[in-house]
Amino acid sequence: MNNQLWQSAVEQELGVQLAGWRQLGGGDFAQSWCAKALGRSVDDRVDAGRVFVKTHANPPPHHFSTEARGLRWLKESEAINVATVLGESDDPPYLILKWITEGQRTEASEIAFGAELARLHQAPCTHFGRLDERTTGSLGLPNAPSEHWSEFFATQRLIPLAYIARERQSLSIQTIAKIERLAQRLSLFTELDVAPSRLHGDLWAGNRLVDDAGENWLIDPACHGGHRESDLAMMQLFGGFGDLSYHHYDEHYPLDDGWQERIALHQLAPLIVHAIKFGRAYVAPTEAALARYV
Repeated sequence: MNNQLWQSAVEQELGVQLAGWRQLGGGDFAQSWCAKALGRSVDDRVDAGRVFVKTHANPPPHHFSTEARGLRWLKESEAINVATVLGESDDPPYLILKWITEGQRTEASEIAFGAELARLHQAPCTHFGRLDERTTGSLGLPNAPSEHWSEFFATQRLIPLAYIARERQSLSIQTIAKIERLAQRLSLFTELDVAPSRLHGDLWAGNRLVDDAGENWLIDPACHGGHRESDLAMMQLFGGFGDLSYHHYDEHYPLDDGWQERIALHQLAPLIVHAIKFGRAYVAPTEAALARYV
C-alpha cells in the first residue's frame, strides 16, 4: 500500500502537518500508526499532540466510515468515554482518532467500567442490527435490522458464519449442521426475547483502554443493536475484566435470571469467527459451546 497517499490525505483532512510516523503493534486486521501534529489544525481538532491512525491495504467496503459511525453512536449515549473520531475515509482507507495515553487498570476503573457499561446498555436503542445495514468486522457480517434477538442472531450471525465456515472448511460438516440446527430453534429461547441494547460488539479486553487519569475508554467497536448479554459474554471469553466490573454492572442494571447459563450461547459467534480466522485452536471450544444447546 502506498503510505504516502493516505498519510497525505490524513494531513489534508486535519489541516496540519504530521511527523514522526510510527507503526504500532497489536490488532489482527488493520495497521495502526501514531504521528505527531506540528501545530494546531485550522478547526482545532488537533493541538500539537499525537494522533492515532488506522489503515488497511484492502478493507471491506465502507470499513472505516462504518467504524467511525459506530464510535459516534456509542458516544451519543454519554455513558462511557469513547475514542474521539477526528476524521475518516474509505478511499483512501483510514480512520483518525484522538490519542489516548494509557495508564494502569485499578480497582476504581473496574468499578467504574461496570457502571458505565450498564449505562451504555440502558441507552435508547430501537432495533437489533443496524439501521444502515452496514456489515461489521473483518468477515463482513451482516446487520439487517430485526425485531427479535432470535431472528437477528440466527439470520445475521449463525447462518452467515456457518456459510463462511463451510466455504473455508474451518469446521466439520457435522459442526456446521449443528450451527444451522441451533439457528432454526433459537425462537425457543423465549427468555432471550428482550429489548435491544447498544452493543460495542467486540468487547474483549484489548478494546477497552484505561488512560493515565484512570478513565475507561472504548475503541475498535463492531457496533449494532443486540442482546446486552453478548457484550458480557465476549468480556468473559478471553478474560481481562475484573469481578468488580460484573458486580457493579449487575448493581446498576440487574441481569436476568440464568444469564450465566447463556454465556456459551452468546460466545458462539465470536468462537466461530476465531475458528474461521485462526484455525483449529478454536474448533473444540466452538463444539463445546454448541453441545450445551444442540
